[in-house]
Amino acid sequence: MAKEKTSVFDVTLFKRLLKFIKPYKTVFIGSLFLVVGLAIFGALRPYILQQAIDVKIKEKIYDGFLLYMAVMVGLLILEVIFQLLFIYYANWLGQSVVKDIRVKLFDHMLAFKMKYYNDSSVGVLITRAVTDMERIADIFGQGLFMIFSDILKMLVVGAIMLVMNVKLSLIVFTTLPIIIFATKIFQKYMKKAFEDVRTEVSNLNSFVQERVTGMKILQLFTRENTEYKKFKAINERHKKGWLKTVWYNSIFFPIAELLSSLTLGAVVWFGGLSAVTSGIATEGQLFAFVMMIPMMFRPLNQIANKFNTLQMGMVAADRVFKVLDTTSQIDDSGHKEKAQFRGDIAFKDVRFSYVKNEEVLKGISFEAKTGETIAIVGATGAGKSTIINLLNRFYDIDSGEIAIDNQNIKDFTLTSLRSQIAVVLQDVFLFADTIMSNITLNDTSISREQVINASKEIGIHDFISSLPNGYDYNVKERGVMLSSGQRQLISFLRAYVTNPSILVLDEATSSVDSYSEQLIQDATDKITTGRTSIIIAHRLATIQKADKIIVMDAGKIVEQGTHNELLKKEDGYYRNLYEVQFLKADVA
Repeated sequence: MAKEKTSVFDVTLFKRLLKFIKPYKTVFIGSLFLVVGLAIFGALRPYILQQAIDVKIKEKIYDGFLLYMAVMVGLLILEVIFQLLFIYYANWLGQSVVKDIRVKLFDHMLAFKMKYYNDSSVGVLITRAVTDMERIADIFGQGLFMIFSDILKMLVVGAIMLVMNVKLSLIVFTTLPIIIFATKIFQKYMKKAFEDVRTEVSNLNSFVQERVTGMKILQLFTRENTEYKKFKAINERHKKGWLKTVWYNSIFFPIAELLSSLTLGAVVWFGGLSAVTSGIATEGQLFAFVMMIPMMFRPLNQIANKFNTLQMGMVAADRVFKVLDTTSQIDDSGHKEKAQFRGDIAFKDVRFSYVKNEEVLKGISFEAKTGETIAIVGATGAGKSTIINLLNRFYDIDSGEIAIDNQNIKDFTLTSLRSQIAVVLQDVFLFADTIMSNITLNDTSISREQVINASKEIGIHDFISSLPNGYDYNVKERGVMLSSGQRQLISFLRAYVTNPSILVLDEATSSVDSYSEQLIQDATDKITTGRTSIIIAHRLATIQKADKIIVMDAGKIVEQGTHNELLKKEDGYYRNLYEVQFLKADVA
């Protein structure tokens, strides 16, 4: 790891990045052609000037002088055209490559296990998918081609210098090793500095994203001052990271500029003196060298600057590829697809742990027949919601078997399995979009008419129609324009319109007002009719009609039976829960 951080350039990573250029090979080759043209046109202008001075002006031959000037103007025009095309297509290539990487990254992230998102920072993932991608685009738009262009221009200018005057060239080349050495050292330290900067950017994004999302909690508990101080500290580290890069730049570029100026002065002094006395250099060569020295030294400065951009892009690419290389997907090797499940569910001695050797489910077994409503109750942490996560294969079990219609769920494709299981969660997530889009999730197979008919069937059409713009009402981010009960009703409708074979209600009525609870209860009765349903609930009053109630404690099933059967058990777990809840209700 240490070797990777101190290396100036990661060739393996760069080769991997270049693979994304294959679909745009023509544009890539065209951009290289433009780079070659820019180097040649730029280097030829001093040579043409030298010829014009030595051949025409010095000899006072004015016939044909305008031709030299016309050639210089032509080269300048070609250089401008090539520069315009180069800037456009180099950036076009960068954005096209980034588009493909971003699509691949997002597609990869869509298949991650829920555990990956539980363990990862949302802010960091946003940085990878957005900010880091722009840095990768800069590799092509401002890094790779620019560096190649600068190096090529230096080589062409250096060759012309040698052909034109070897002695003046030696003066120029004497200082080049010093600048090259300084550039190498500069690049090494800048790479480490940029890694630190990217880390602090991720930390800053993560902190701001979480605090903005949880602003209500911060204000409720008056933590504004505390979080402000934390933000100042993180922001200070971010500033220091950037200032480190500024410090390196402030050291390198003045040194490079000083060496360039000293070299130019030496050439002018030596060349001018020799032109007067010994004739080692002509006036035209002197003028040409005055033009070419900046062409030789400025690219070195630019290479260092562009290498900064390239390294920032490489650091970003390394972070993005680490996400792409993450193997946190559920195994989707199942090949069976079923248009409709009957709805028979069986858990057979299922064991599962989120953390190794810390079992959450300890060998549970139960069955749900087609059309039955199964309720699962128990204290917080008993493992109720884990059952739902396993049924949908958000996680895979450690041992045992989960079967639907007598078929192991691993034999089905994930799409086939999850498309037949609709889940209504306690914490409803709505996107910043219309109610219609939040219900259909932009599934074109679900028509507006189907949504309206479904909402009428479960009794919430009037509620939606009462909103401004009805089904086209924008609920804003996370559905903040609706109450918790209203959001829950939308989630019920979202589940109902998919016509699932299996319905899961996970604490769906735990935090809603009495009016919404009645609507939800009516909706529950409607959507559970004729399909296998699993209801997880704290409020035992909502599950008394269930065909079977499963009571869990510490990852085990301690009781099973109907409501009446479980109430008959002396000192039964369910009976105690029931009596405690209704005693509280009577006291209230």
